Amino acid sequence: MEVVARSSVRVAPRKVRLVADAVKMLSLDEALVNLSVIKNRGAVSLQKTLKSAVANATNNNNLKRETLSIKSIDVLEAPAYKRYHPSTRGRIHPYKRRGSNIKIVLTDETGLKKPKVVNKKERKEK
Repeated sequence: MEVVARSSVRVAPRKVRLVADAVKMLSLDEALVNLSVIKNRGAVSLQKTLKSAVANATNNNNLKRETLSIKSIDVLEAPAYKRYHPSTRGRIHPYKRRGSNIKIVLTDETGLKKPKVVNKKERKEK
């Protein structure tokens, strides 16, 4: 059975993907330990989402925590806030405040294959 947890955070998806790629291949307990040690804003939001997925699995679906494993972690781009920075001579410089949509899928099947690592070209095609 698969359990999904989603969250939306105001951290650039590029920064969150760096942490997600480091944690994707680990077991559930190792991933939580590594996320607590990594000093990155993306790590904090990933850890909260992963804990939420574990809580969903244990409380809502009555699954045992020991049998859970990470099936996939998807970090997609959220709509960006368009902001402006004042510059000299009354001009402005536009920039985007980017955000991320995080989706973590847990499964209770122990004999799963490792998740496939997707390169940038394949990610853009999706």
